[in-house]
Amino acid sequence: MKIAHLIITALFLCTTAFADIIADVRSSINHGSFIAAESQLKSYEAQHGATPESIEAHSWLARGALNAKQLDKAEDYAVKTQQLVLDQLKKTFSALDAEQHLPMALGAAIEVQAQAKAAQGEVGPAVDFLQQQLKLYFNTSIRARIQKNLNLLSLEGKPAPPLRISEHLGAMPKPISAYRGHPVLLFFWAHWCIDCKSDIPIIRKLMDDYSSKGLVLIGPTQRYGYGAGGATLSPAAELKYIEEVRQKFYAPLNGMTIPVSEENFKRYGASTTPTLVLIDAKGIVRMYHAGAMSYEDLHTKLQTLLQ
Repeated sequence: MKIAHLIITALFLCTTAFADIIADVRSSINHGSFIAAESQLKSYEAQHGATPESIEAHSWLARGALNAKQLDKAEDYAVKTQQLVLDQLKKTFSALDAEQHLPMALGAAIEVQAQAKAAQGEVGPAVDFLQQQLKLYFNTSIRARIQKNLNLLSLEGKPAPPLRISEHLGAMPKPISAYRGHPVLLFFWAHWCIDCKSDIPIIRKLMDDYSSKGLVLIGPTQRYGYGAGGATLSPAAELKYIEEVRQKFYAPLNGMTIPVSEENFKRYGASTTPTLVLIDAKGIVRMYHAGAMSYEDLHTKLQTLLQ
């Protein structure tokens, strides 16, 4: 019994270590201690080797250094993280999306490298790097994240990519090209997204103020494979659930057409929700923003556009 208890305790401690390394590293970074975070990782990997969990923890070092504007350090951490991911994939002969931590780590590593380059004035090299990575990982779960960073650096001033509109909720959407002569706001939202719901009154006020000036609102969404409480749903059941969410929360935006397509999210890099895209009357993207925005900021962008 004593031996069995020791074995169970050891297994519990091992499992706890695997579960906590990401949280521990993030906590140290949040307290501004990269030395402590590096020490935690070194100690962990001395016991367990490089694991998907520890590799994701490395990516948080990169993100933390970027947020602290330690750009050289951020890039070094990110390059190391990317190499750790590639080494792990070679060792296990696995596809990137075979488990959850490696895509998170690699997506973050690519993002940090690009943002660090851009922050140092190397926008061209950052775009070239992202385009190269997009080709490599086009058929993986990190495509949208890479595309988001590419769009943040290069989409404004270019024609808006077309939307897939064959599947939709509510009124039948029109192609973006059908709205030439009108400014268009794309509001990418998800049924689980709290920030998206918080943006509803902001966008409602914006439409109250600008629909008379021709502003068109389109709200692309997509399936995620689950519904309330994380319950797995079939595509048909999830579409029904999204419609229930739309009716319950998005009724104030009743004039918004809603294309339903995962490809739209990949094409526009909407890995962050909400993602807001403002298109001018000629079909040119004038604003690409990942995350929520205030009414004042959106109002300013529209005023500039209409002038």
